[in-house]
Amino acid sequence: MPKFNIASYTAIFVAIVAPTVIAPSAELPAWAYPVNPKGVAPIADDGSAKRVPNSAAAFTRTQIAAIGGEVPDWHPDEHPPMPAIVARGRAPLVYACGYCHLPTGAGRPENTSLAGLTSTYIKQQMLAFRNGDRPGSEPLRLPQTLMIAVAKEATETEIAEAAAYFASLKPVSFVRVVETSSVPKTVVAGWTLTTAPGGGSEPMGCRIIEMPEDFERFELRDSRTPYVAYVPIGSIARGAELIATGGKGKTVQCVACHGPELKGLADVPRLAGRSPSYLIRQLYDLRNGTRKGGTSALMKPVVAHLTDEDMVALAACLASREP
Repeated sequence: MPKFNIASYTAIFVAIVAPTVIAPSAELPAWAYPVNPKGVAPIADDGSAKRVPNSAAAFTRTQIAAIGGEVPDWHPDEHPPMPAIVARGRAPLVYACGYCHLPTGAGRPENTSLAGLTSTYIKQQMLAFRNGDRPGSEPLRLPQTLMIAVAKEATETEIAEAAAYFASLKPVSFVRVVETSSVPKTVVAGWTLTTAPGGGSEPMGCRIIEMPEDFERFELRDSRTPYVAYVPIGSIARGAELIATGGKGKTVQCVACHGPELKGLADVPRLAGRSPSYLIRQLYDLRNGTRKGGTSALMKPVVAHLTDEDMVALAACLASREP
């Protein structure tokens, strides 16, 4: 099984308040809420400098794993100077925003892309995390727990600085969406899916299997890490029909609120080009009532009658769009 350097994460988990306990619904898709297996040993740091393609930077594994320290920035020419809250955080519990969401705001499947969202929207969501309105449907997911802890500890000034920074960035997507009837067998590592050591394949089913195409680059936190999202055959077209028509009354046309190209409208967030794993989690959390606050109440009737197949189709189609 691939090993992921989670020594810092484990220490942090026992140091913060556990999230509100939510009983996951019976239909909770484990593939969209990956939870690290217990007892995974961190990779030992041999002291060597690690590198990624098209970057002059070099970091040791200790530097890369230091969630409470300076963010590993592989491509500093791709973004403006980071404010302290994004680049370094504030010890002991306000971790650097750029560690999880990356200096470019591109995010990863276990969290989300922040680039290009409005500062008002980002601040609204930080308030929702702080107030307990976004506990998530899977209480064992550490990325969600860390986000709640940061929201509770960060100052209004820090939140405003981070929100303004990420709002200034251009959104990008490194996800390649592939329709298929079978997928590689996977395991969980680094709070995401990756190819199982023994190889093999299994039926696609009603799922989305999103994983890094190069797990080493993912582990090194390269903001240009490419991902592949395997989706059911025909799901992109089905999602497009739901987006355009609302499924003959089943839901609302997405473009009505999220803009004609689904790239956001005012403080309504962008959907195009987002991680499909993230999109699925939000749809389930909204339907399950574990995402509240802000304008979430407006989404509740929108998702109320969506089936699992509908949600998979929507996420597949939206992820295939240009951000």
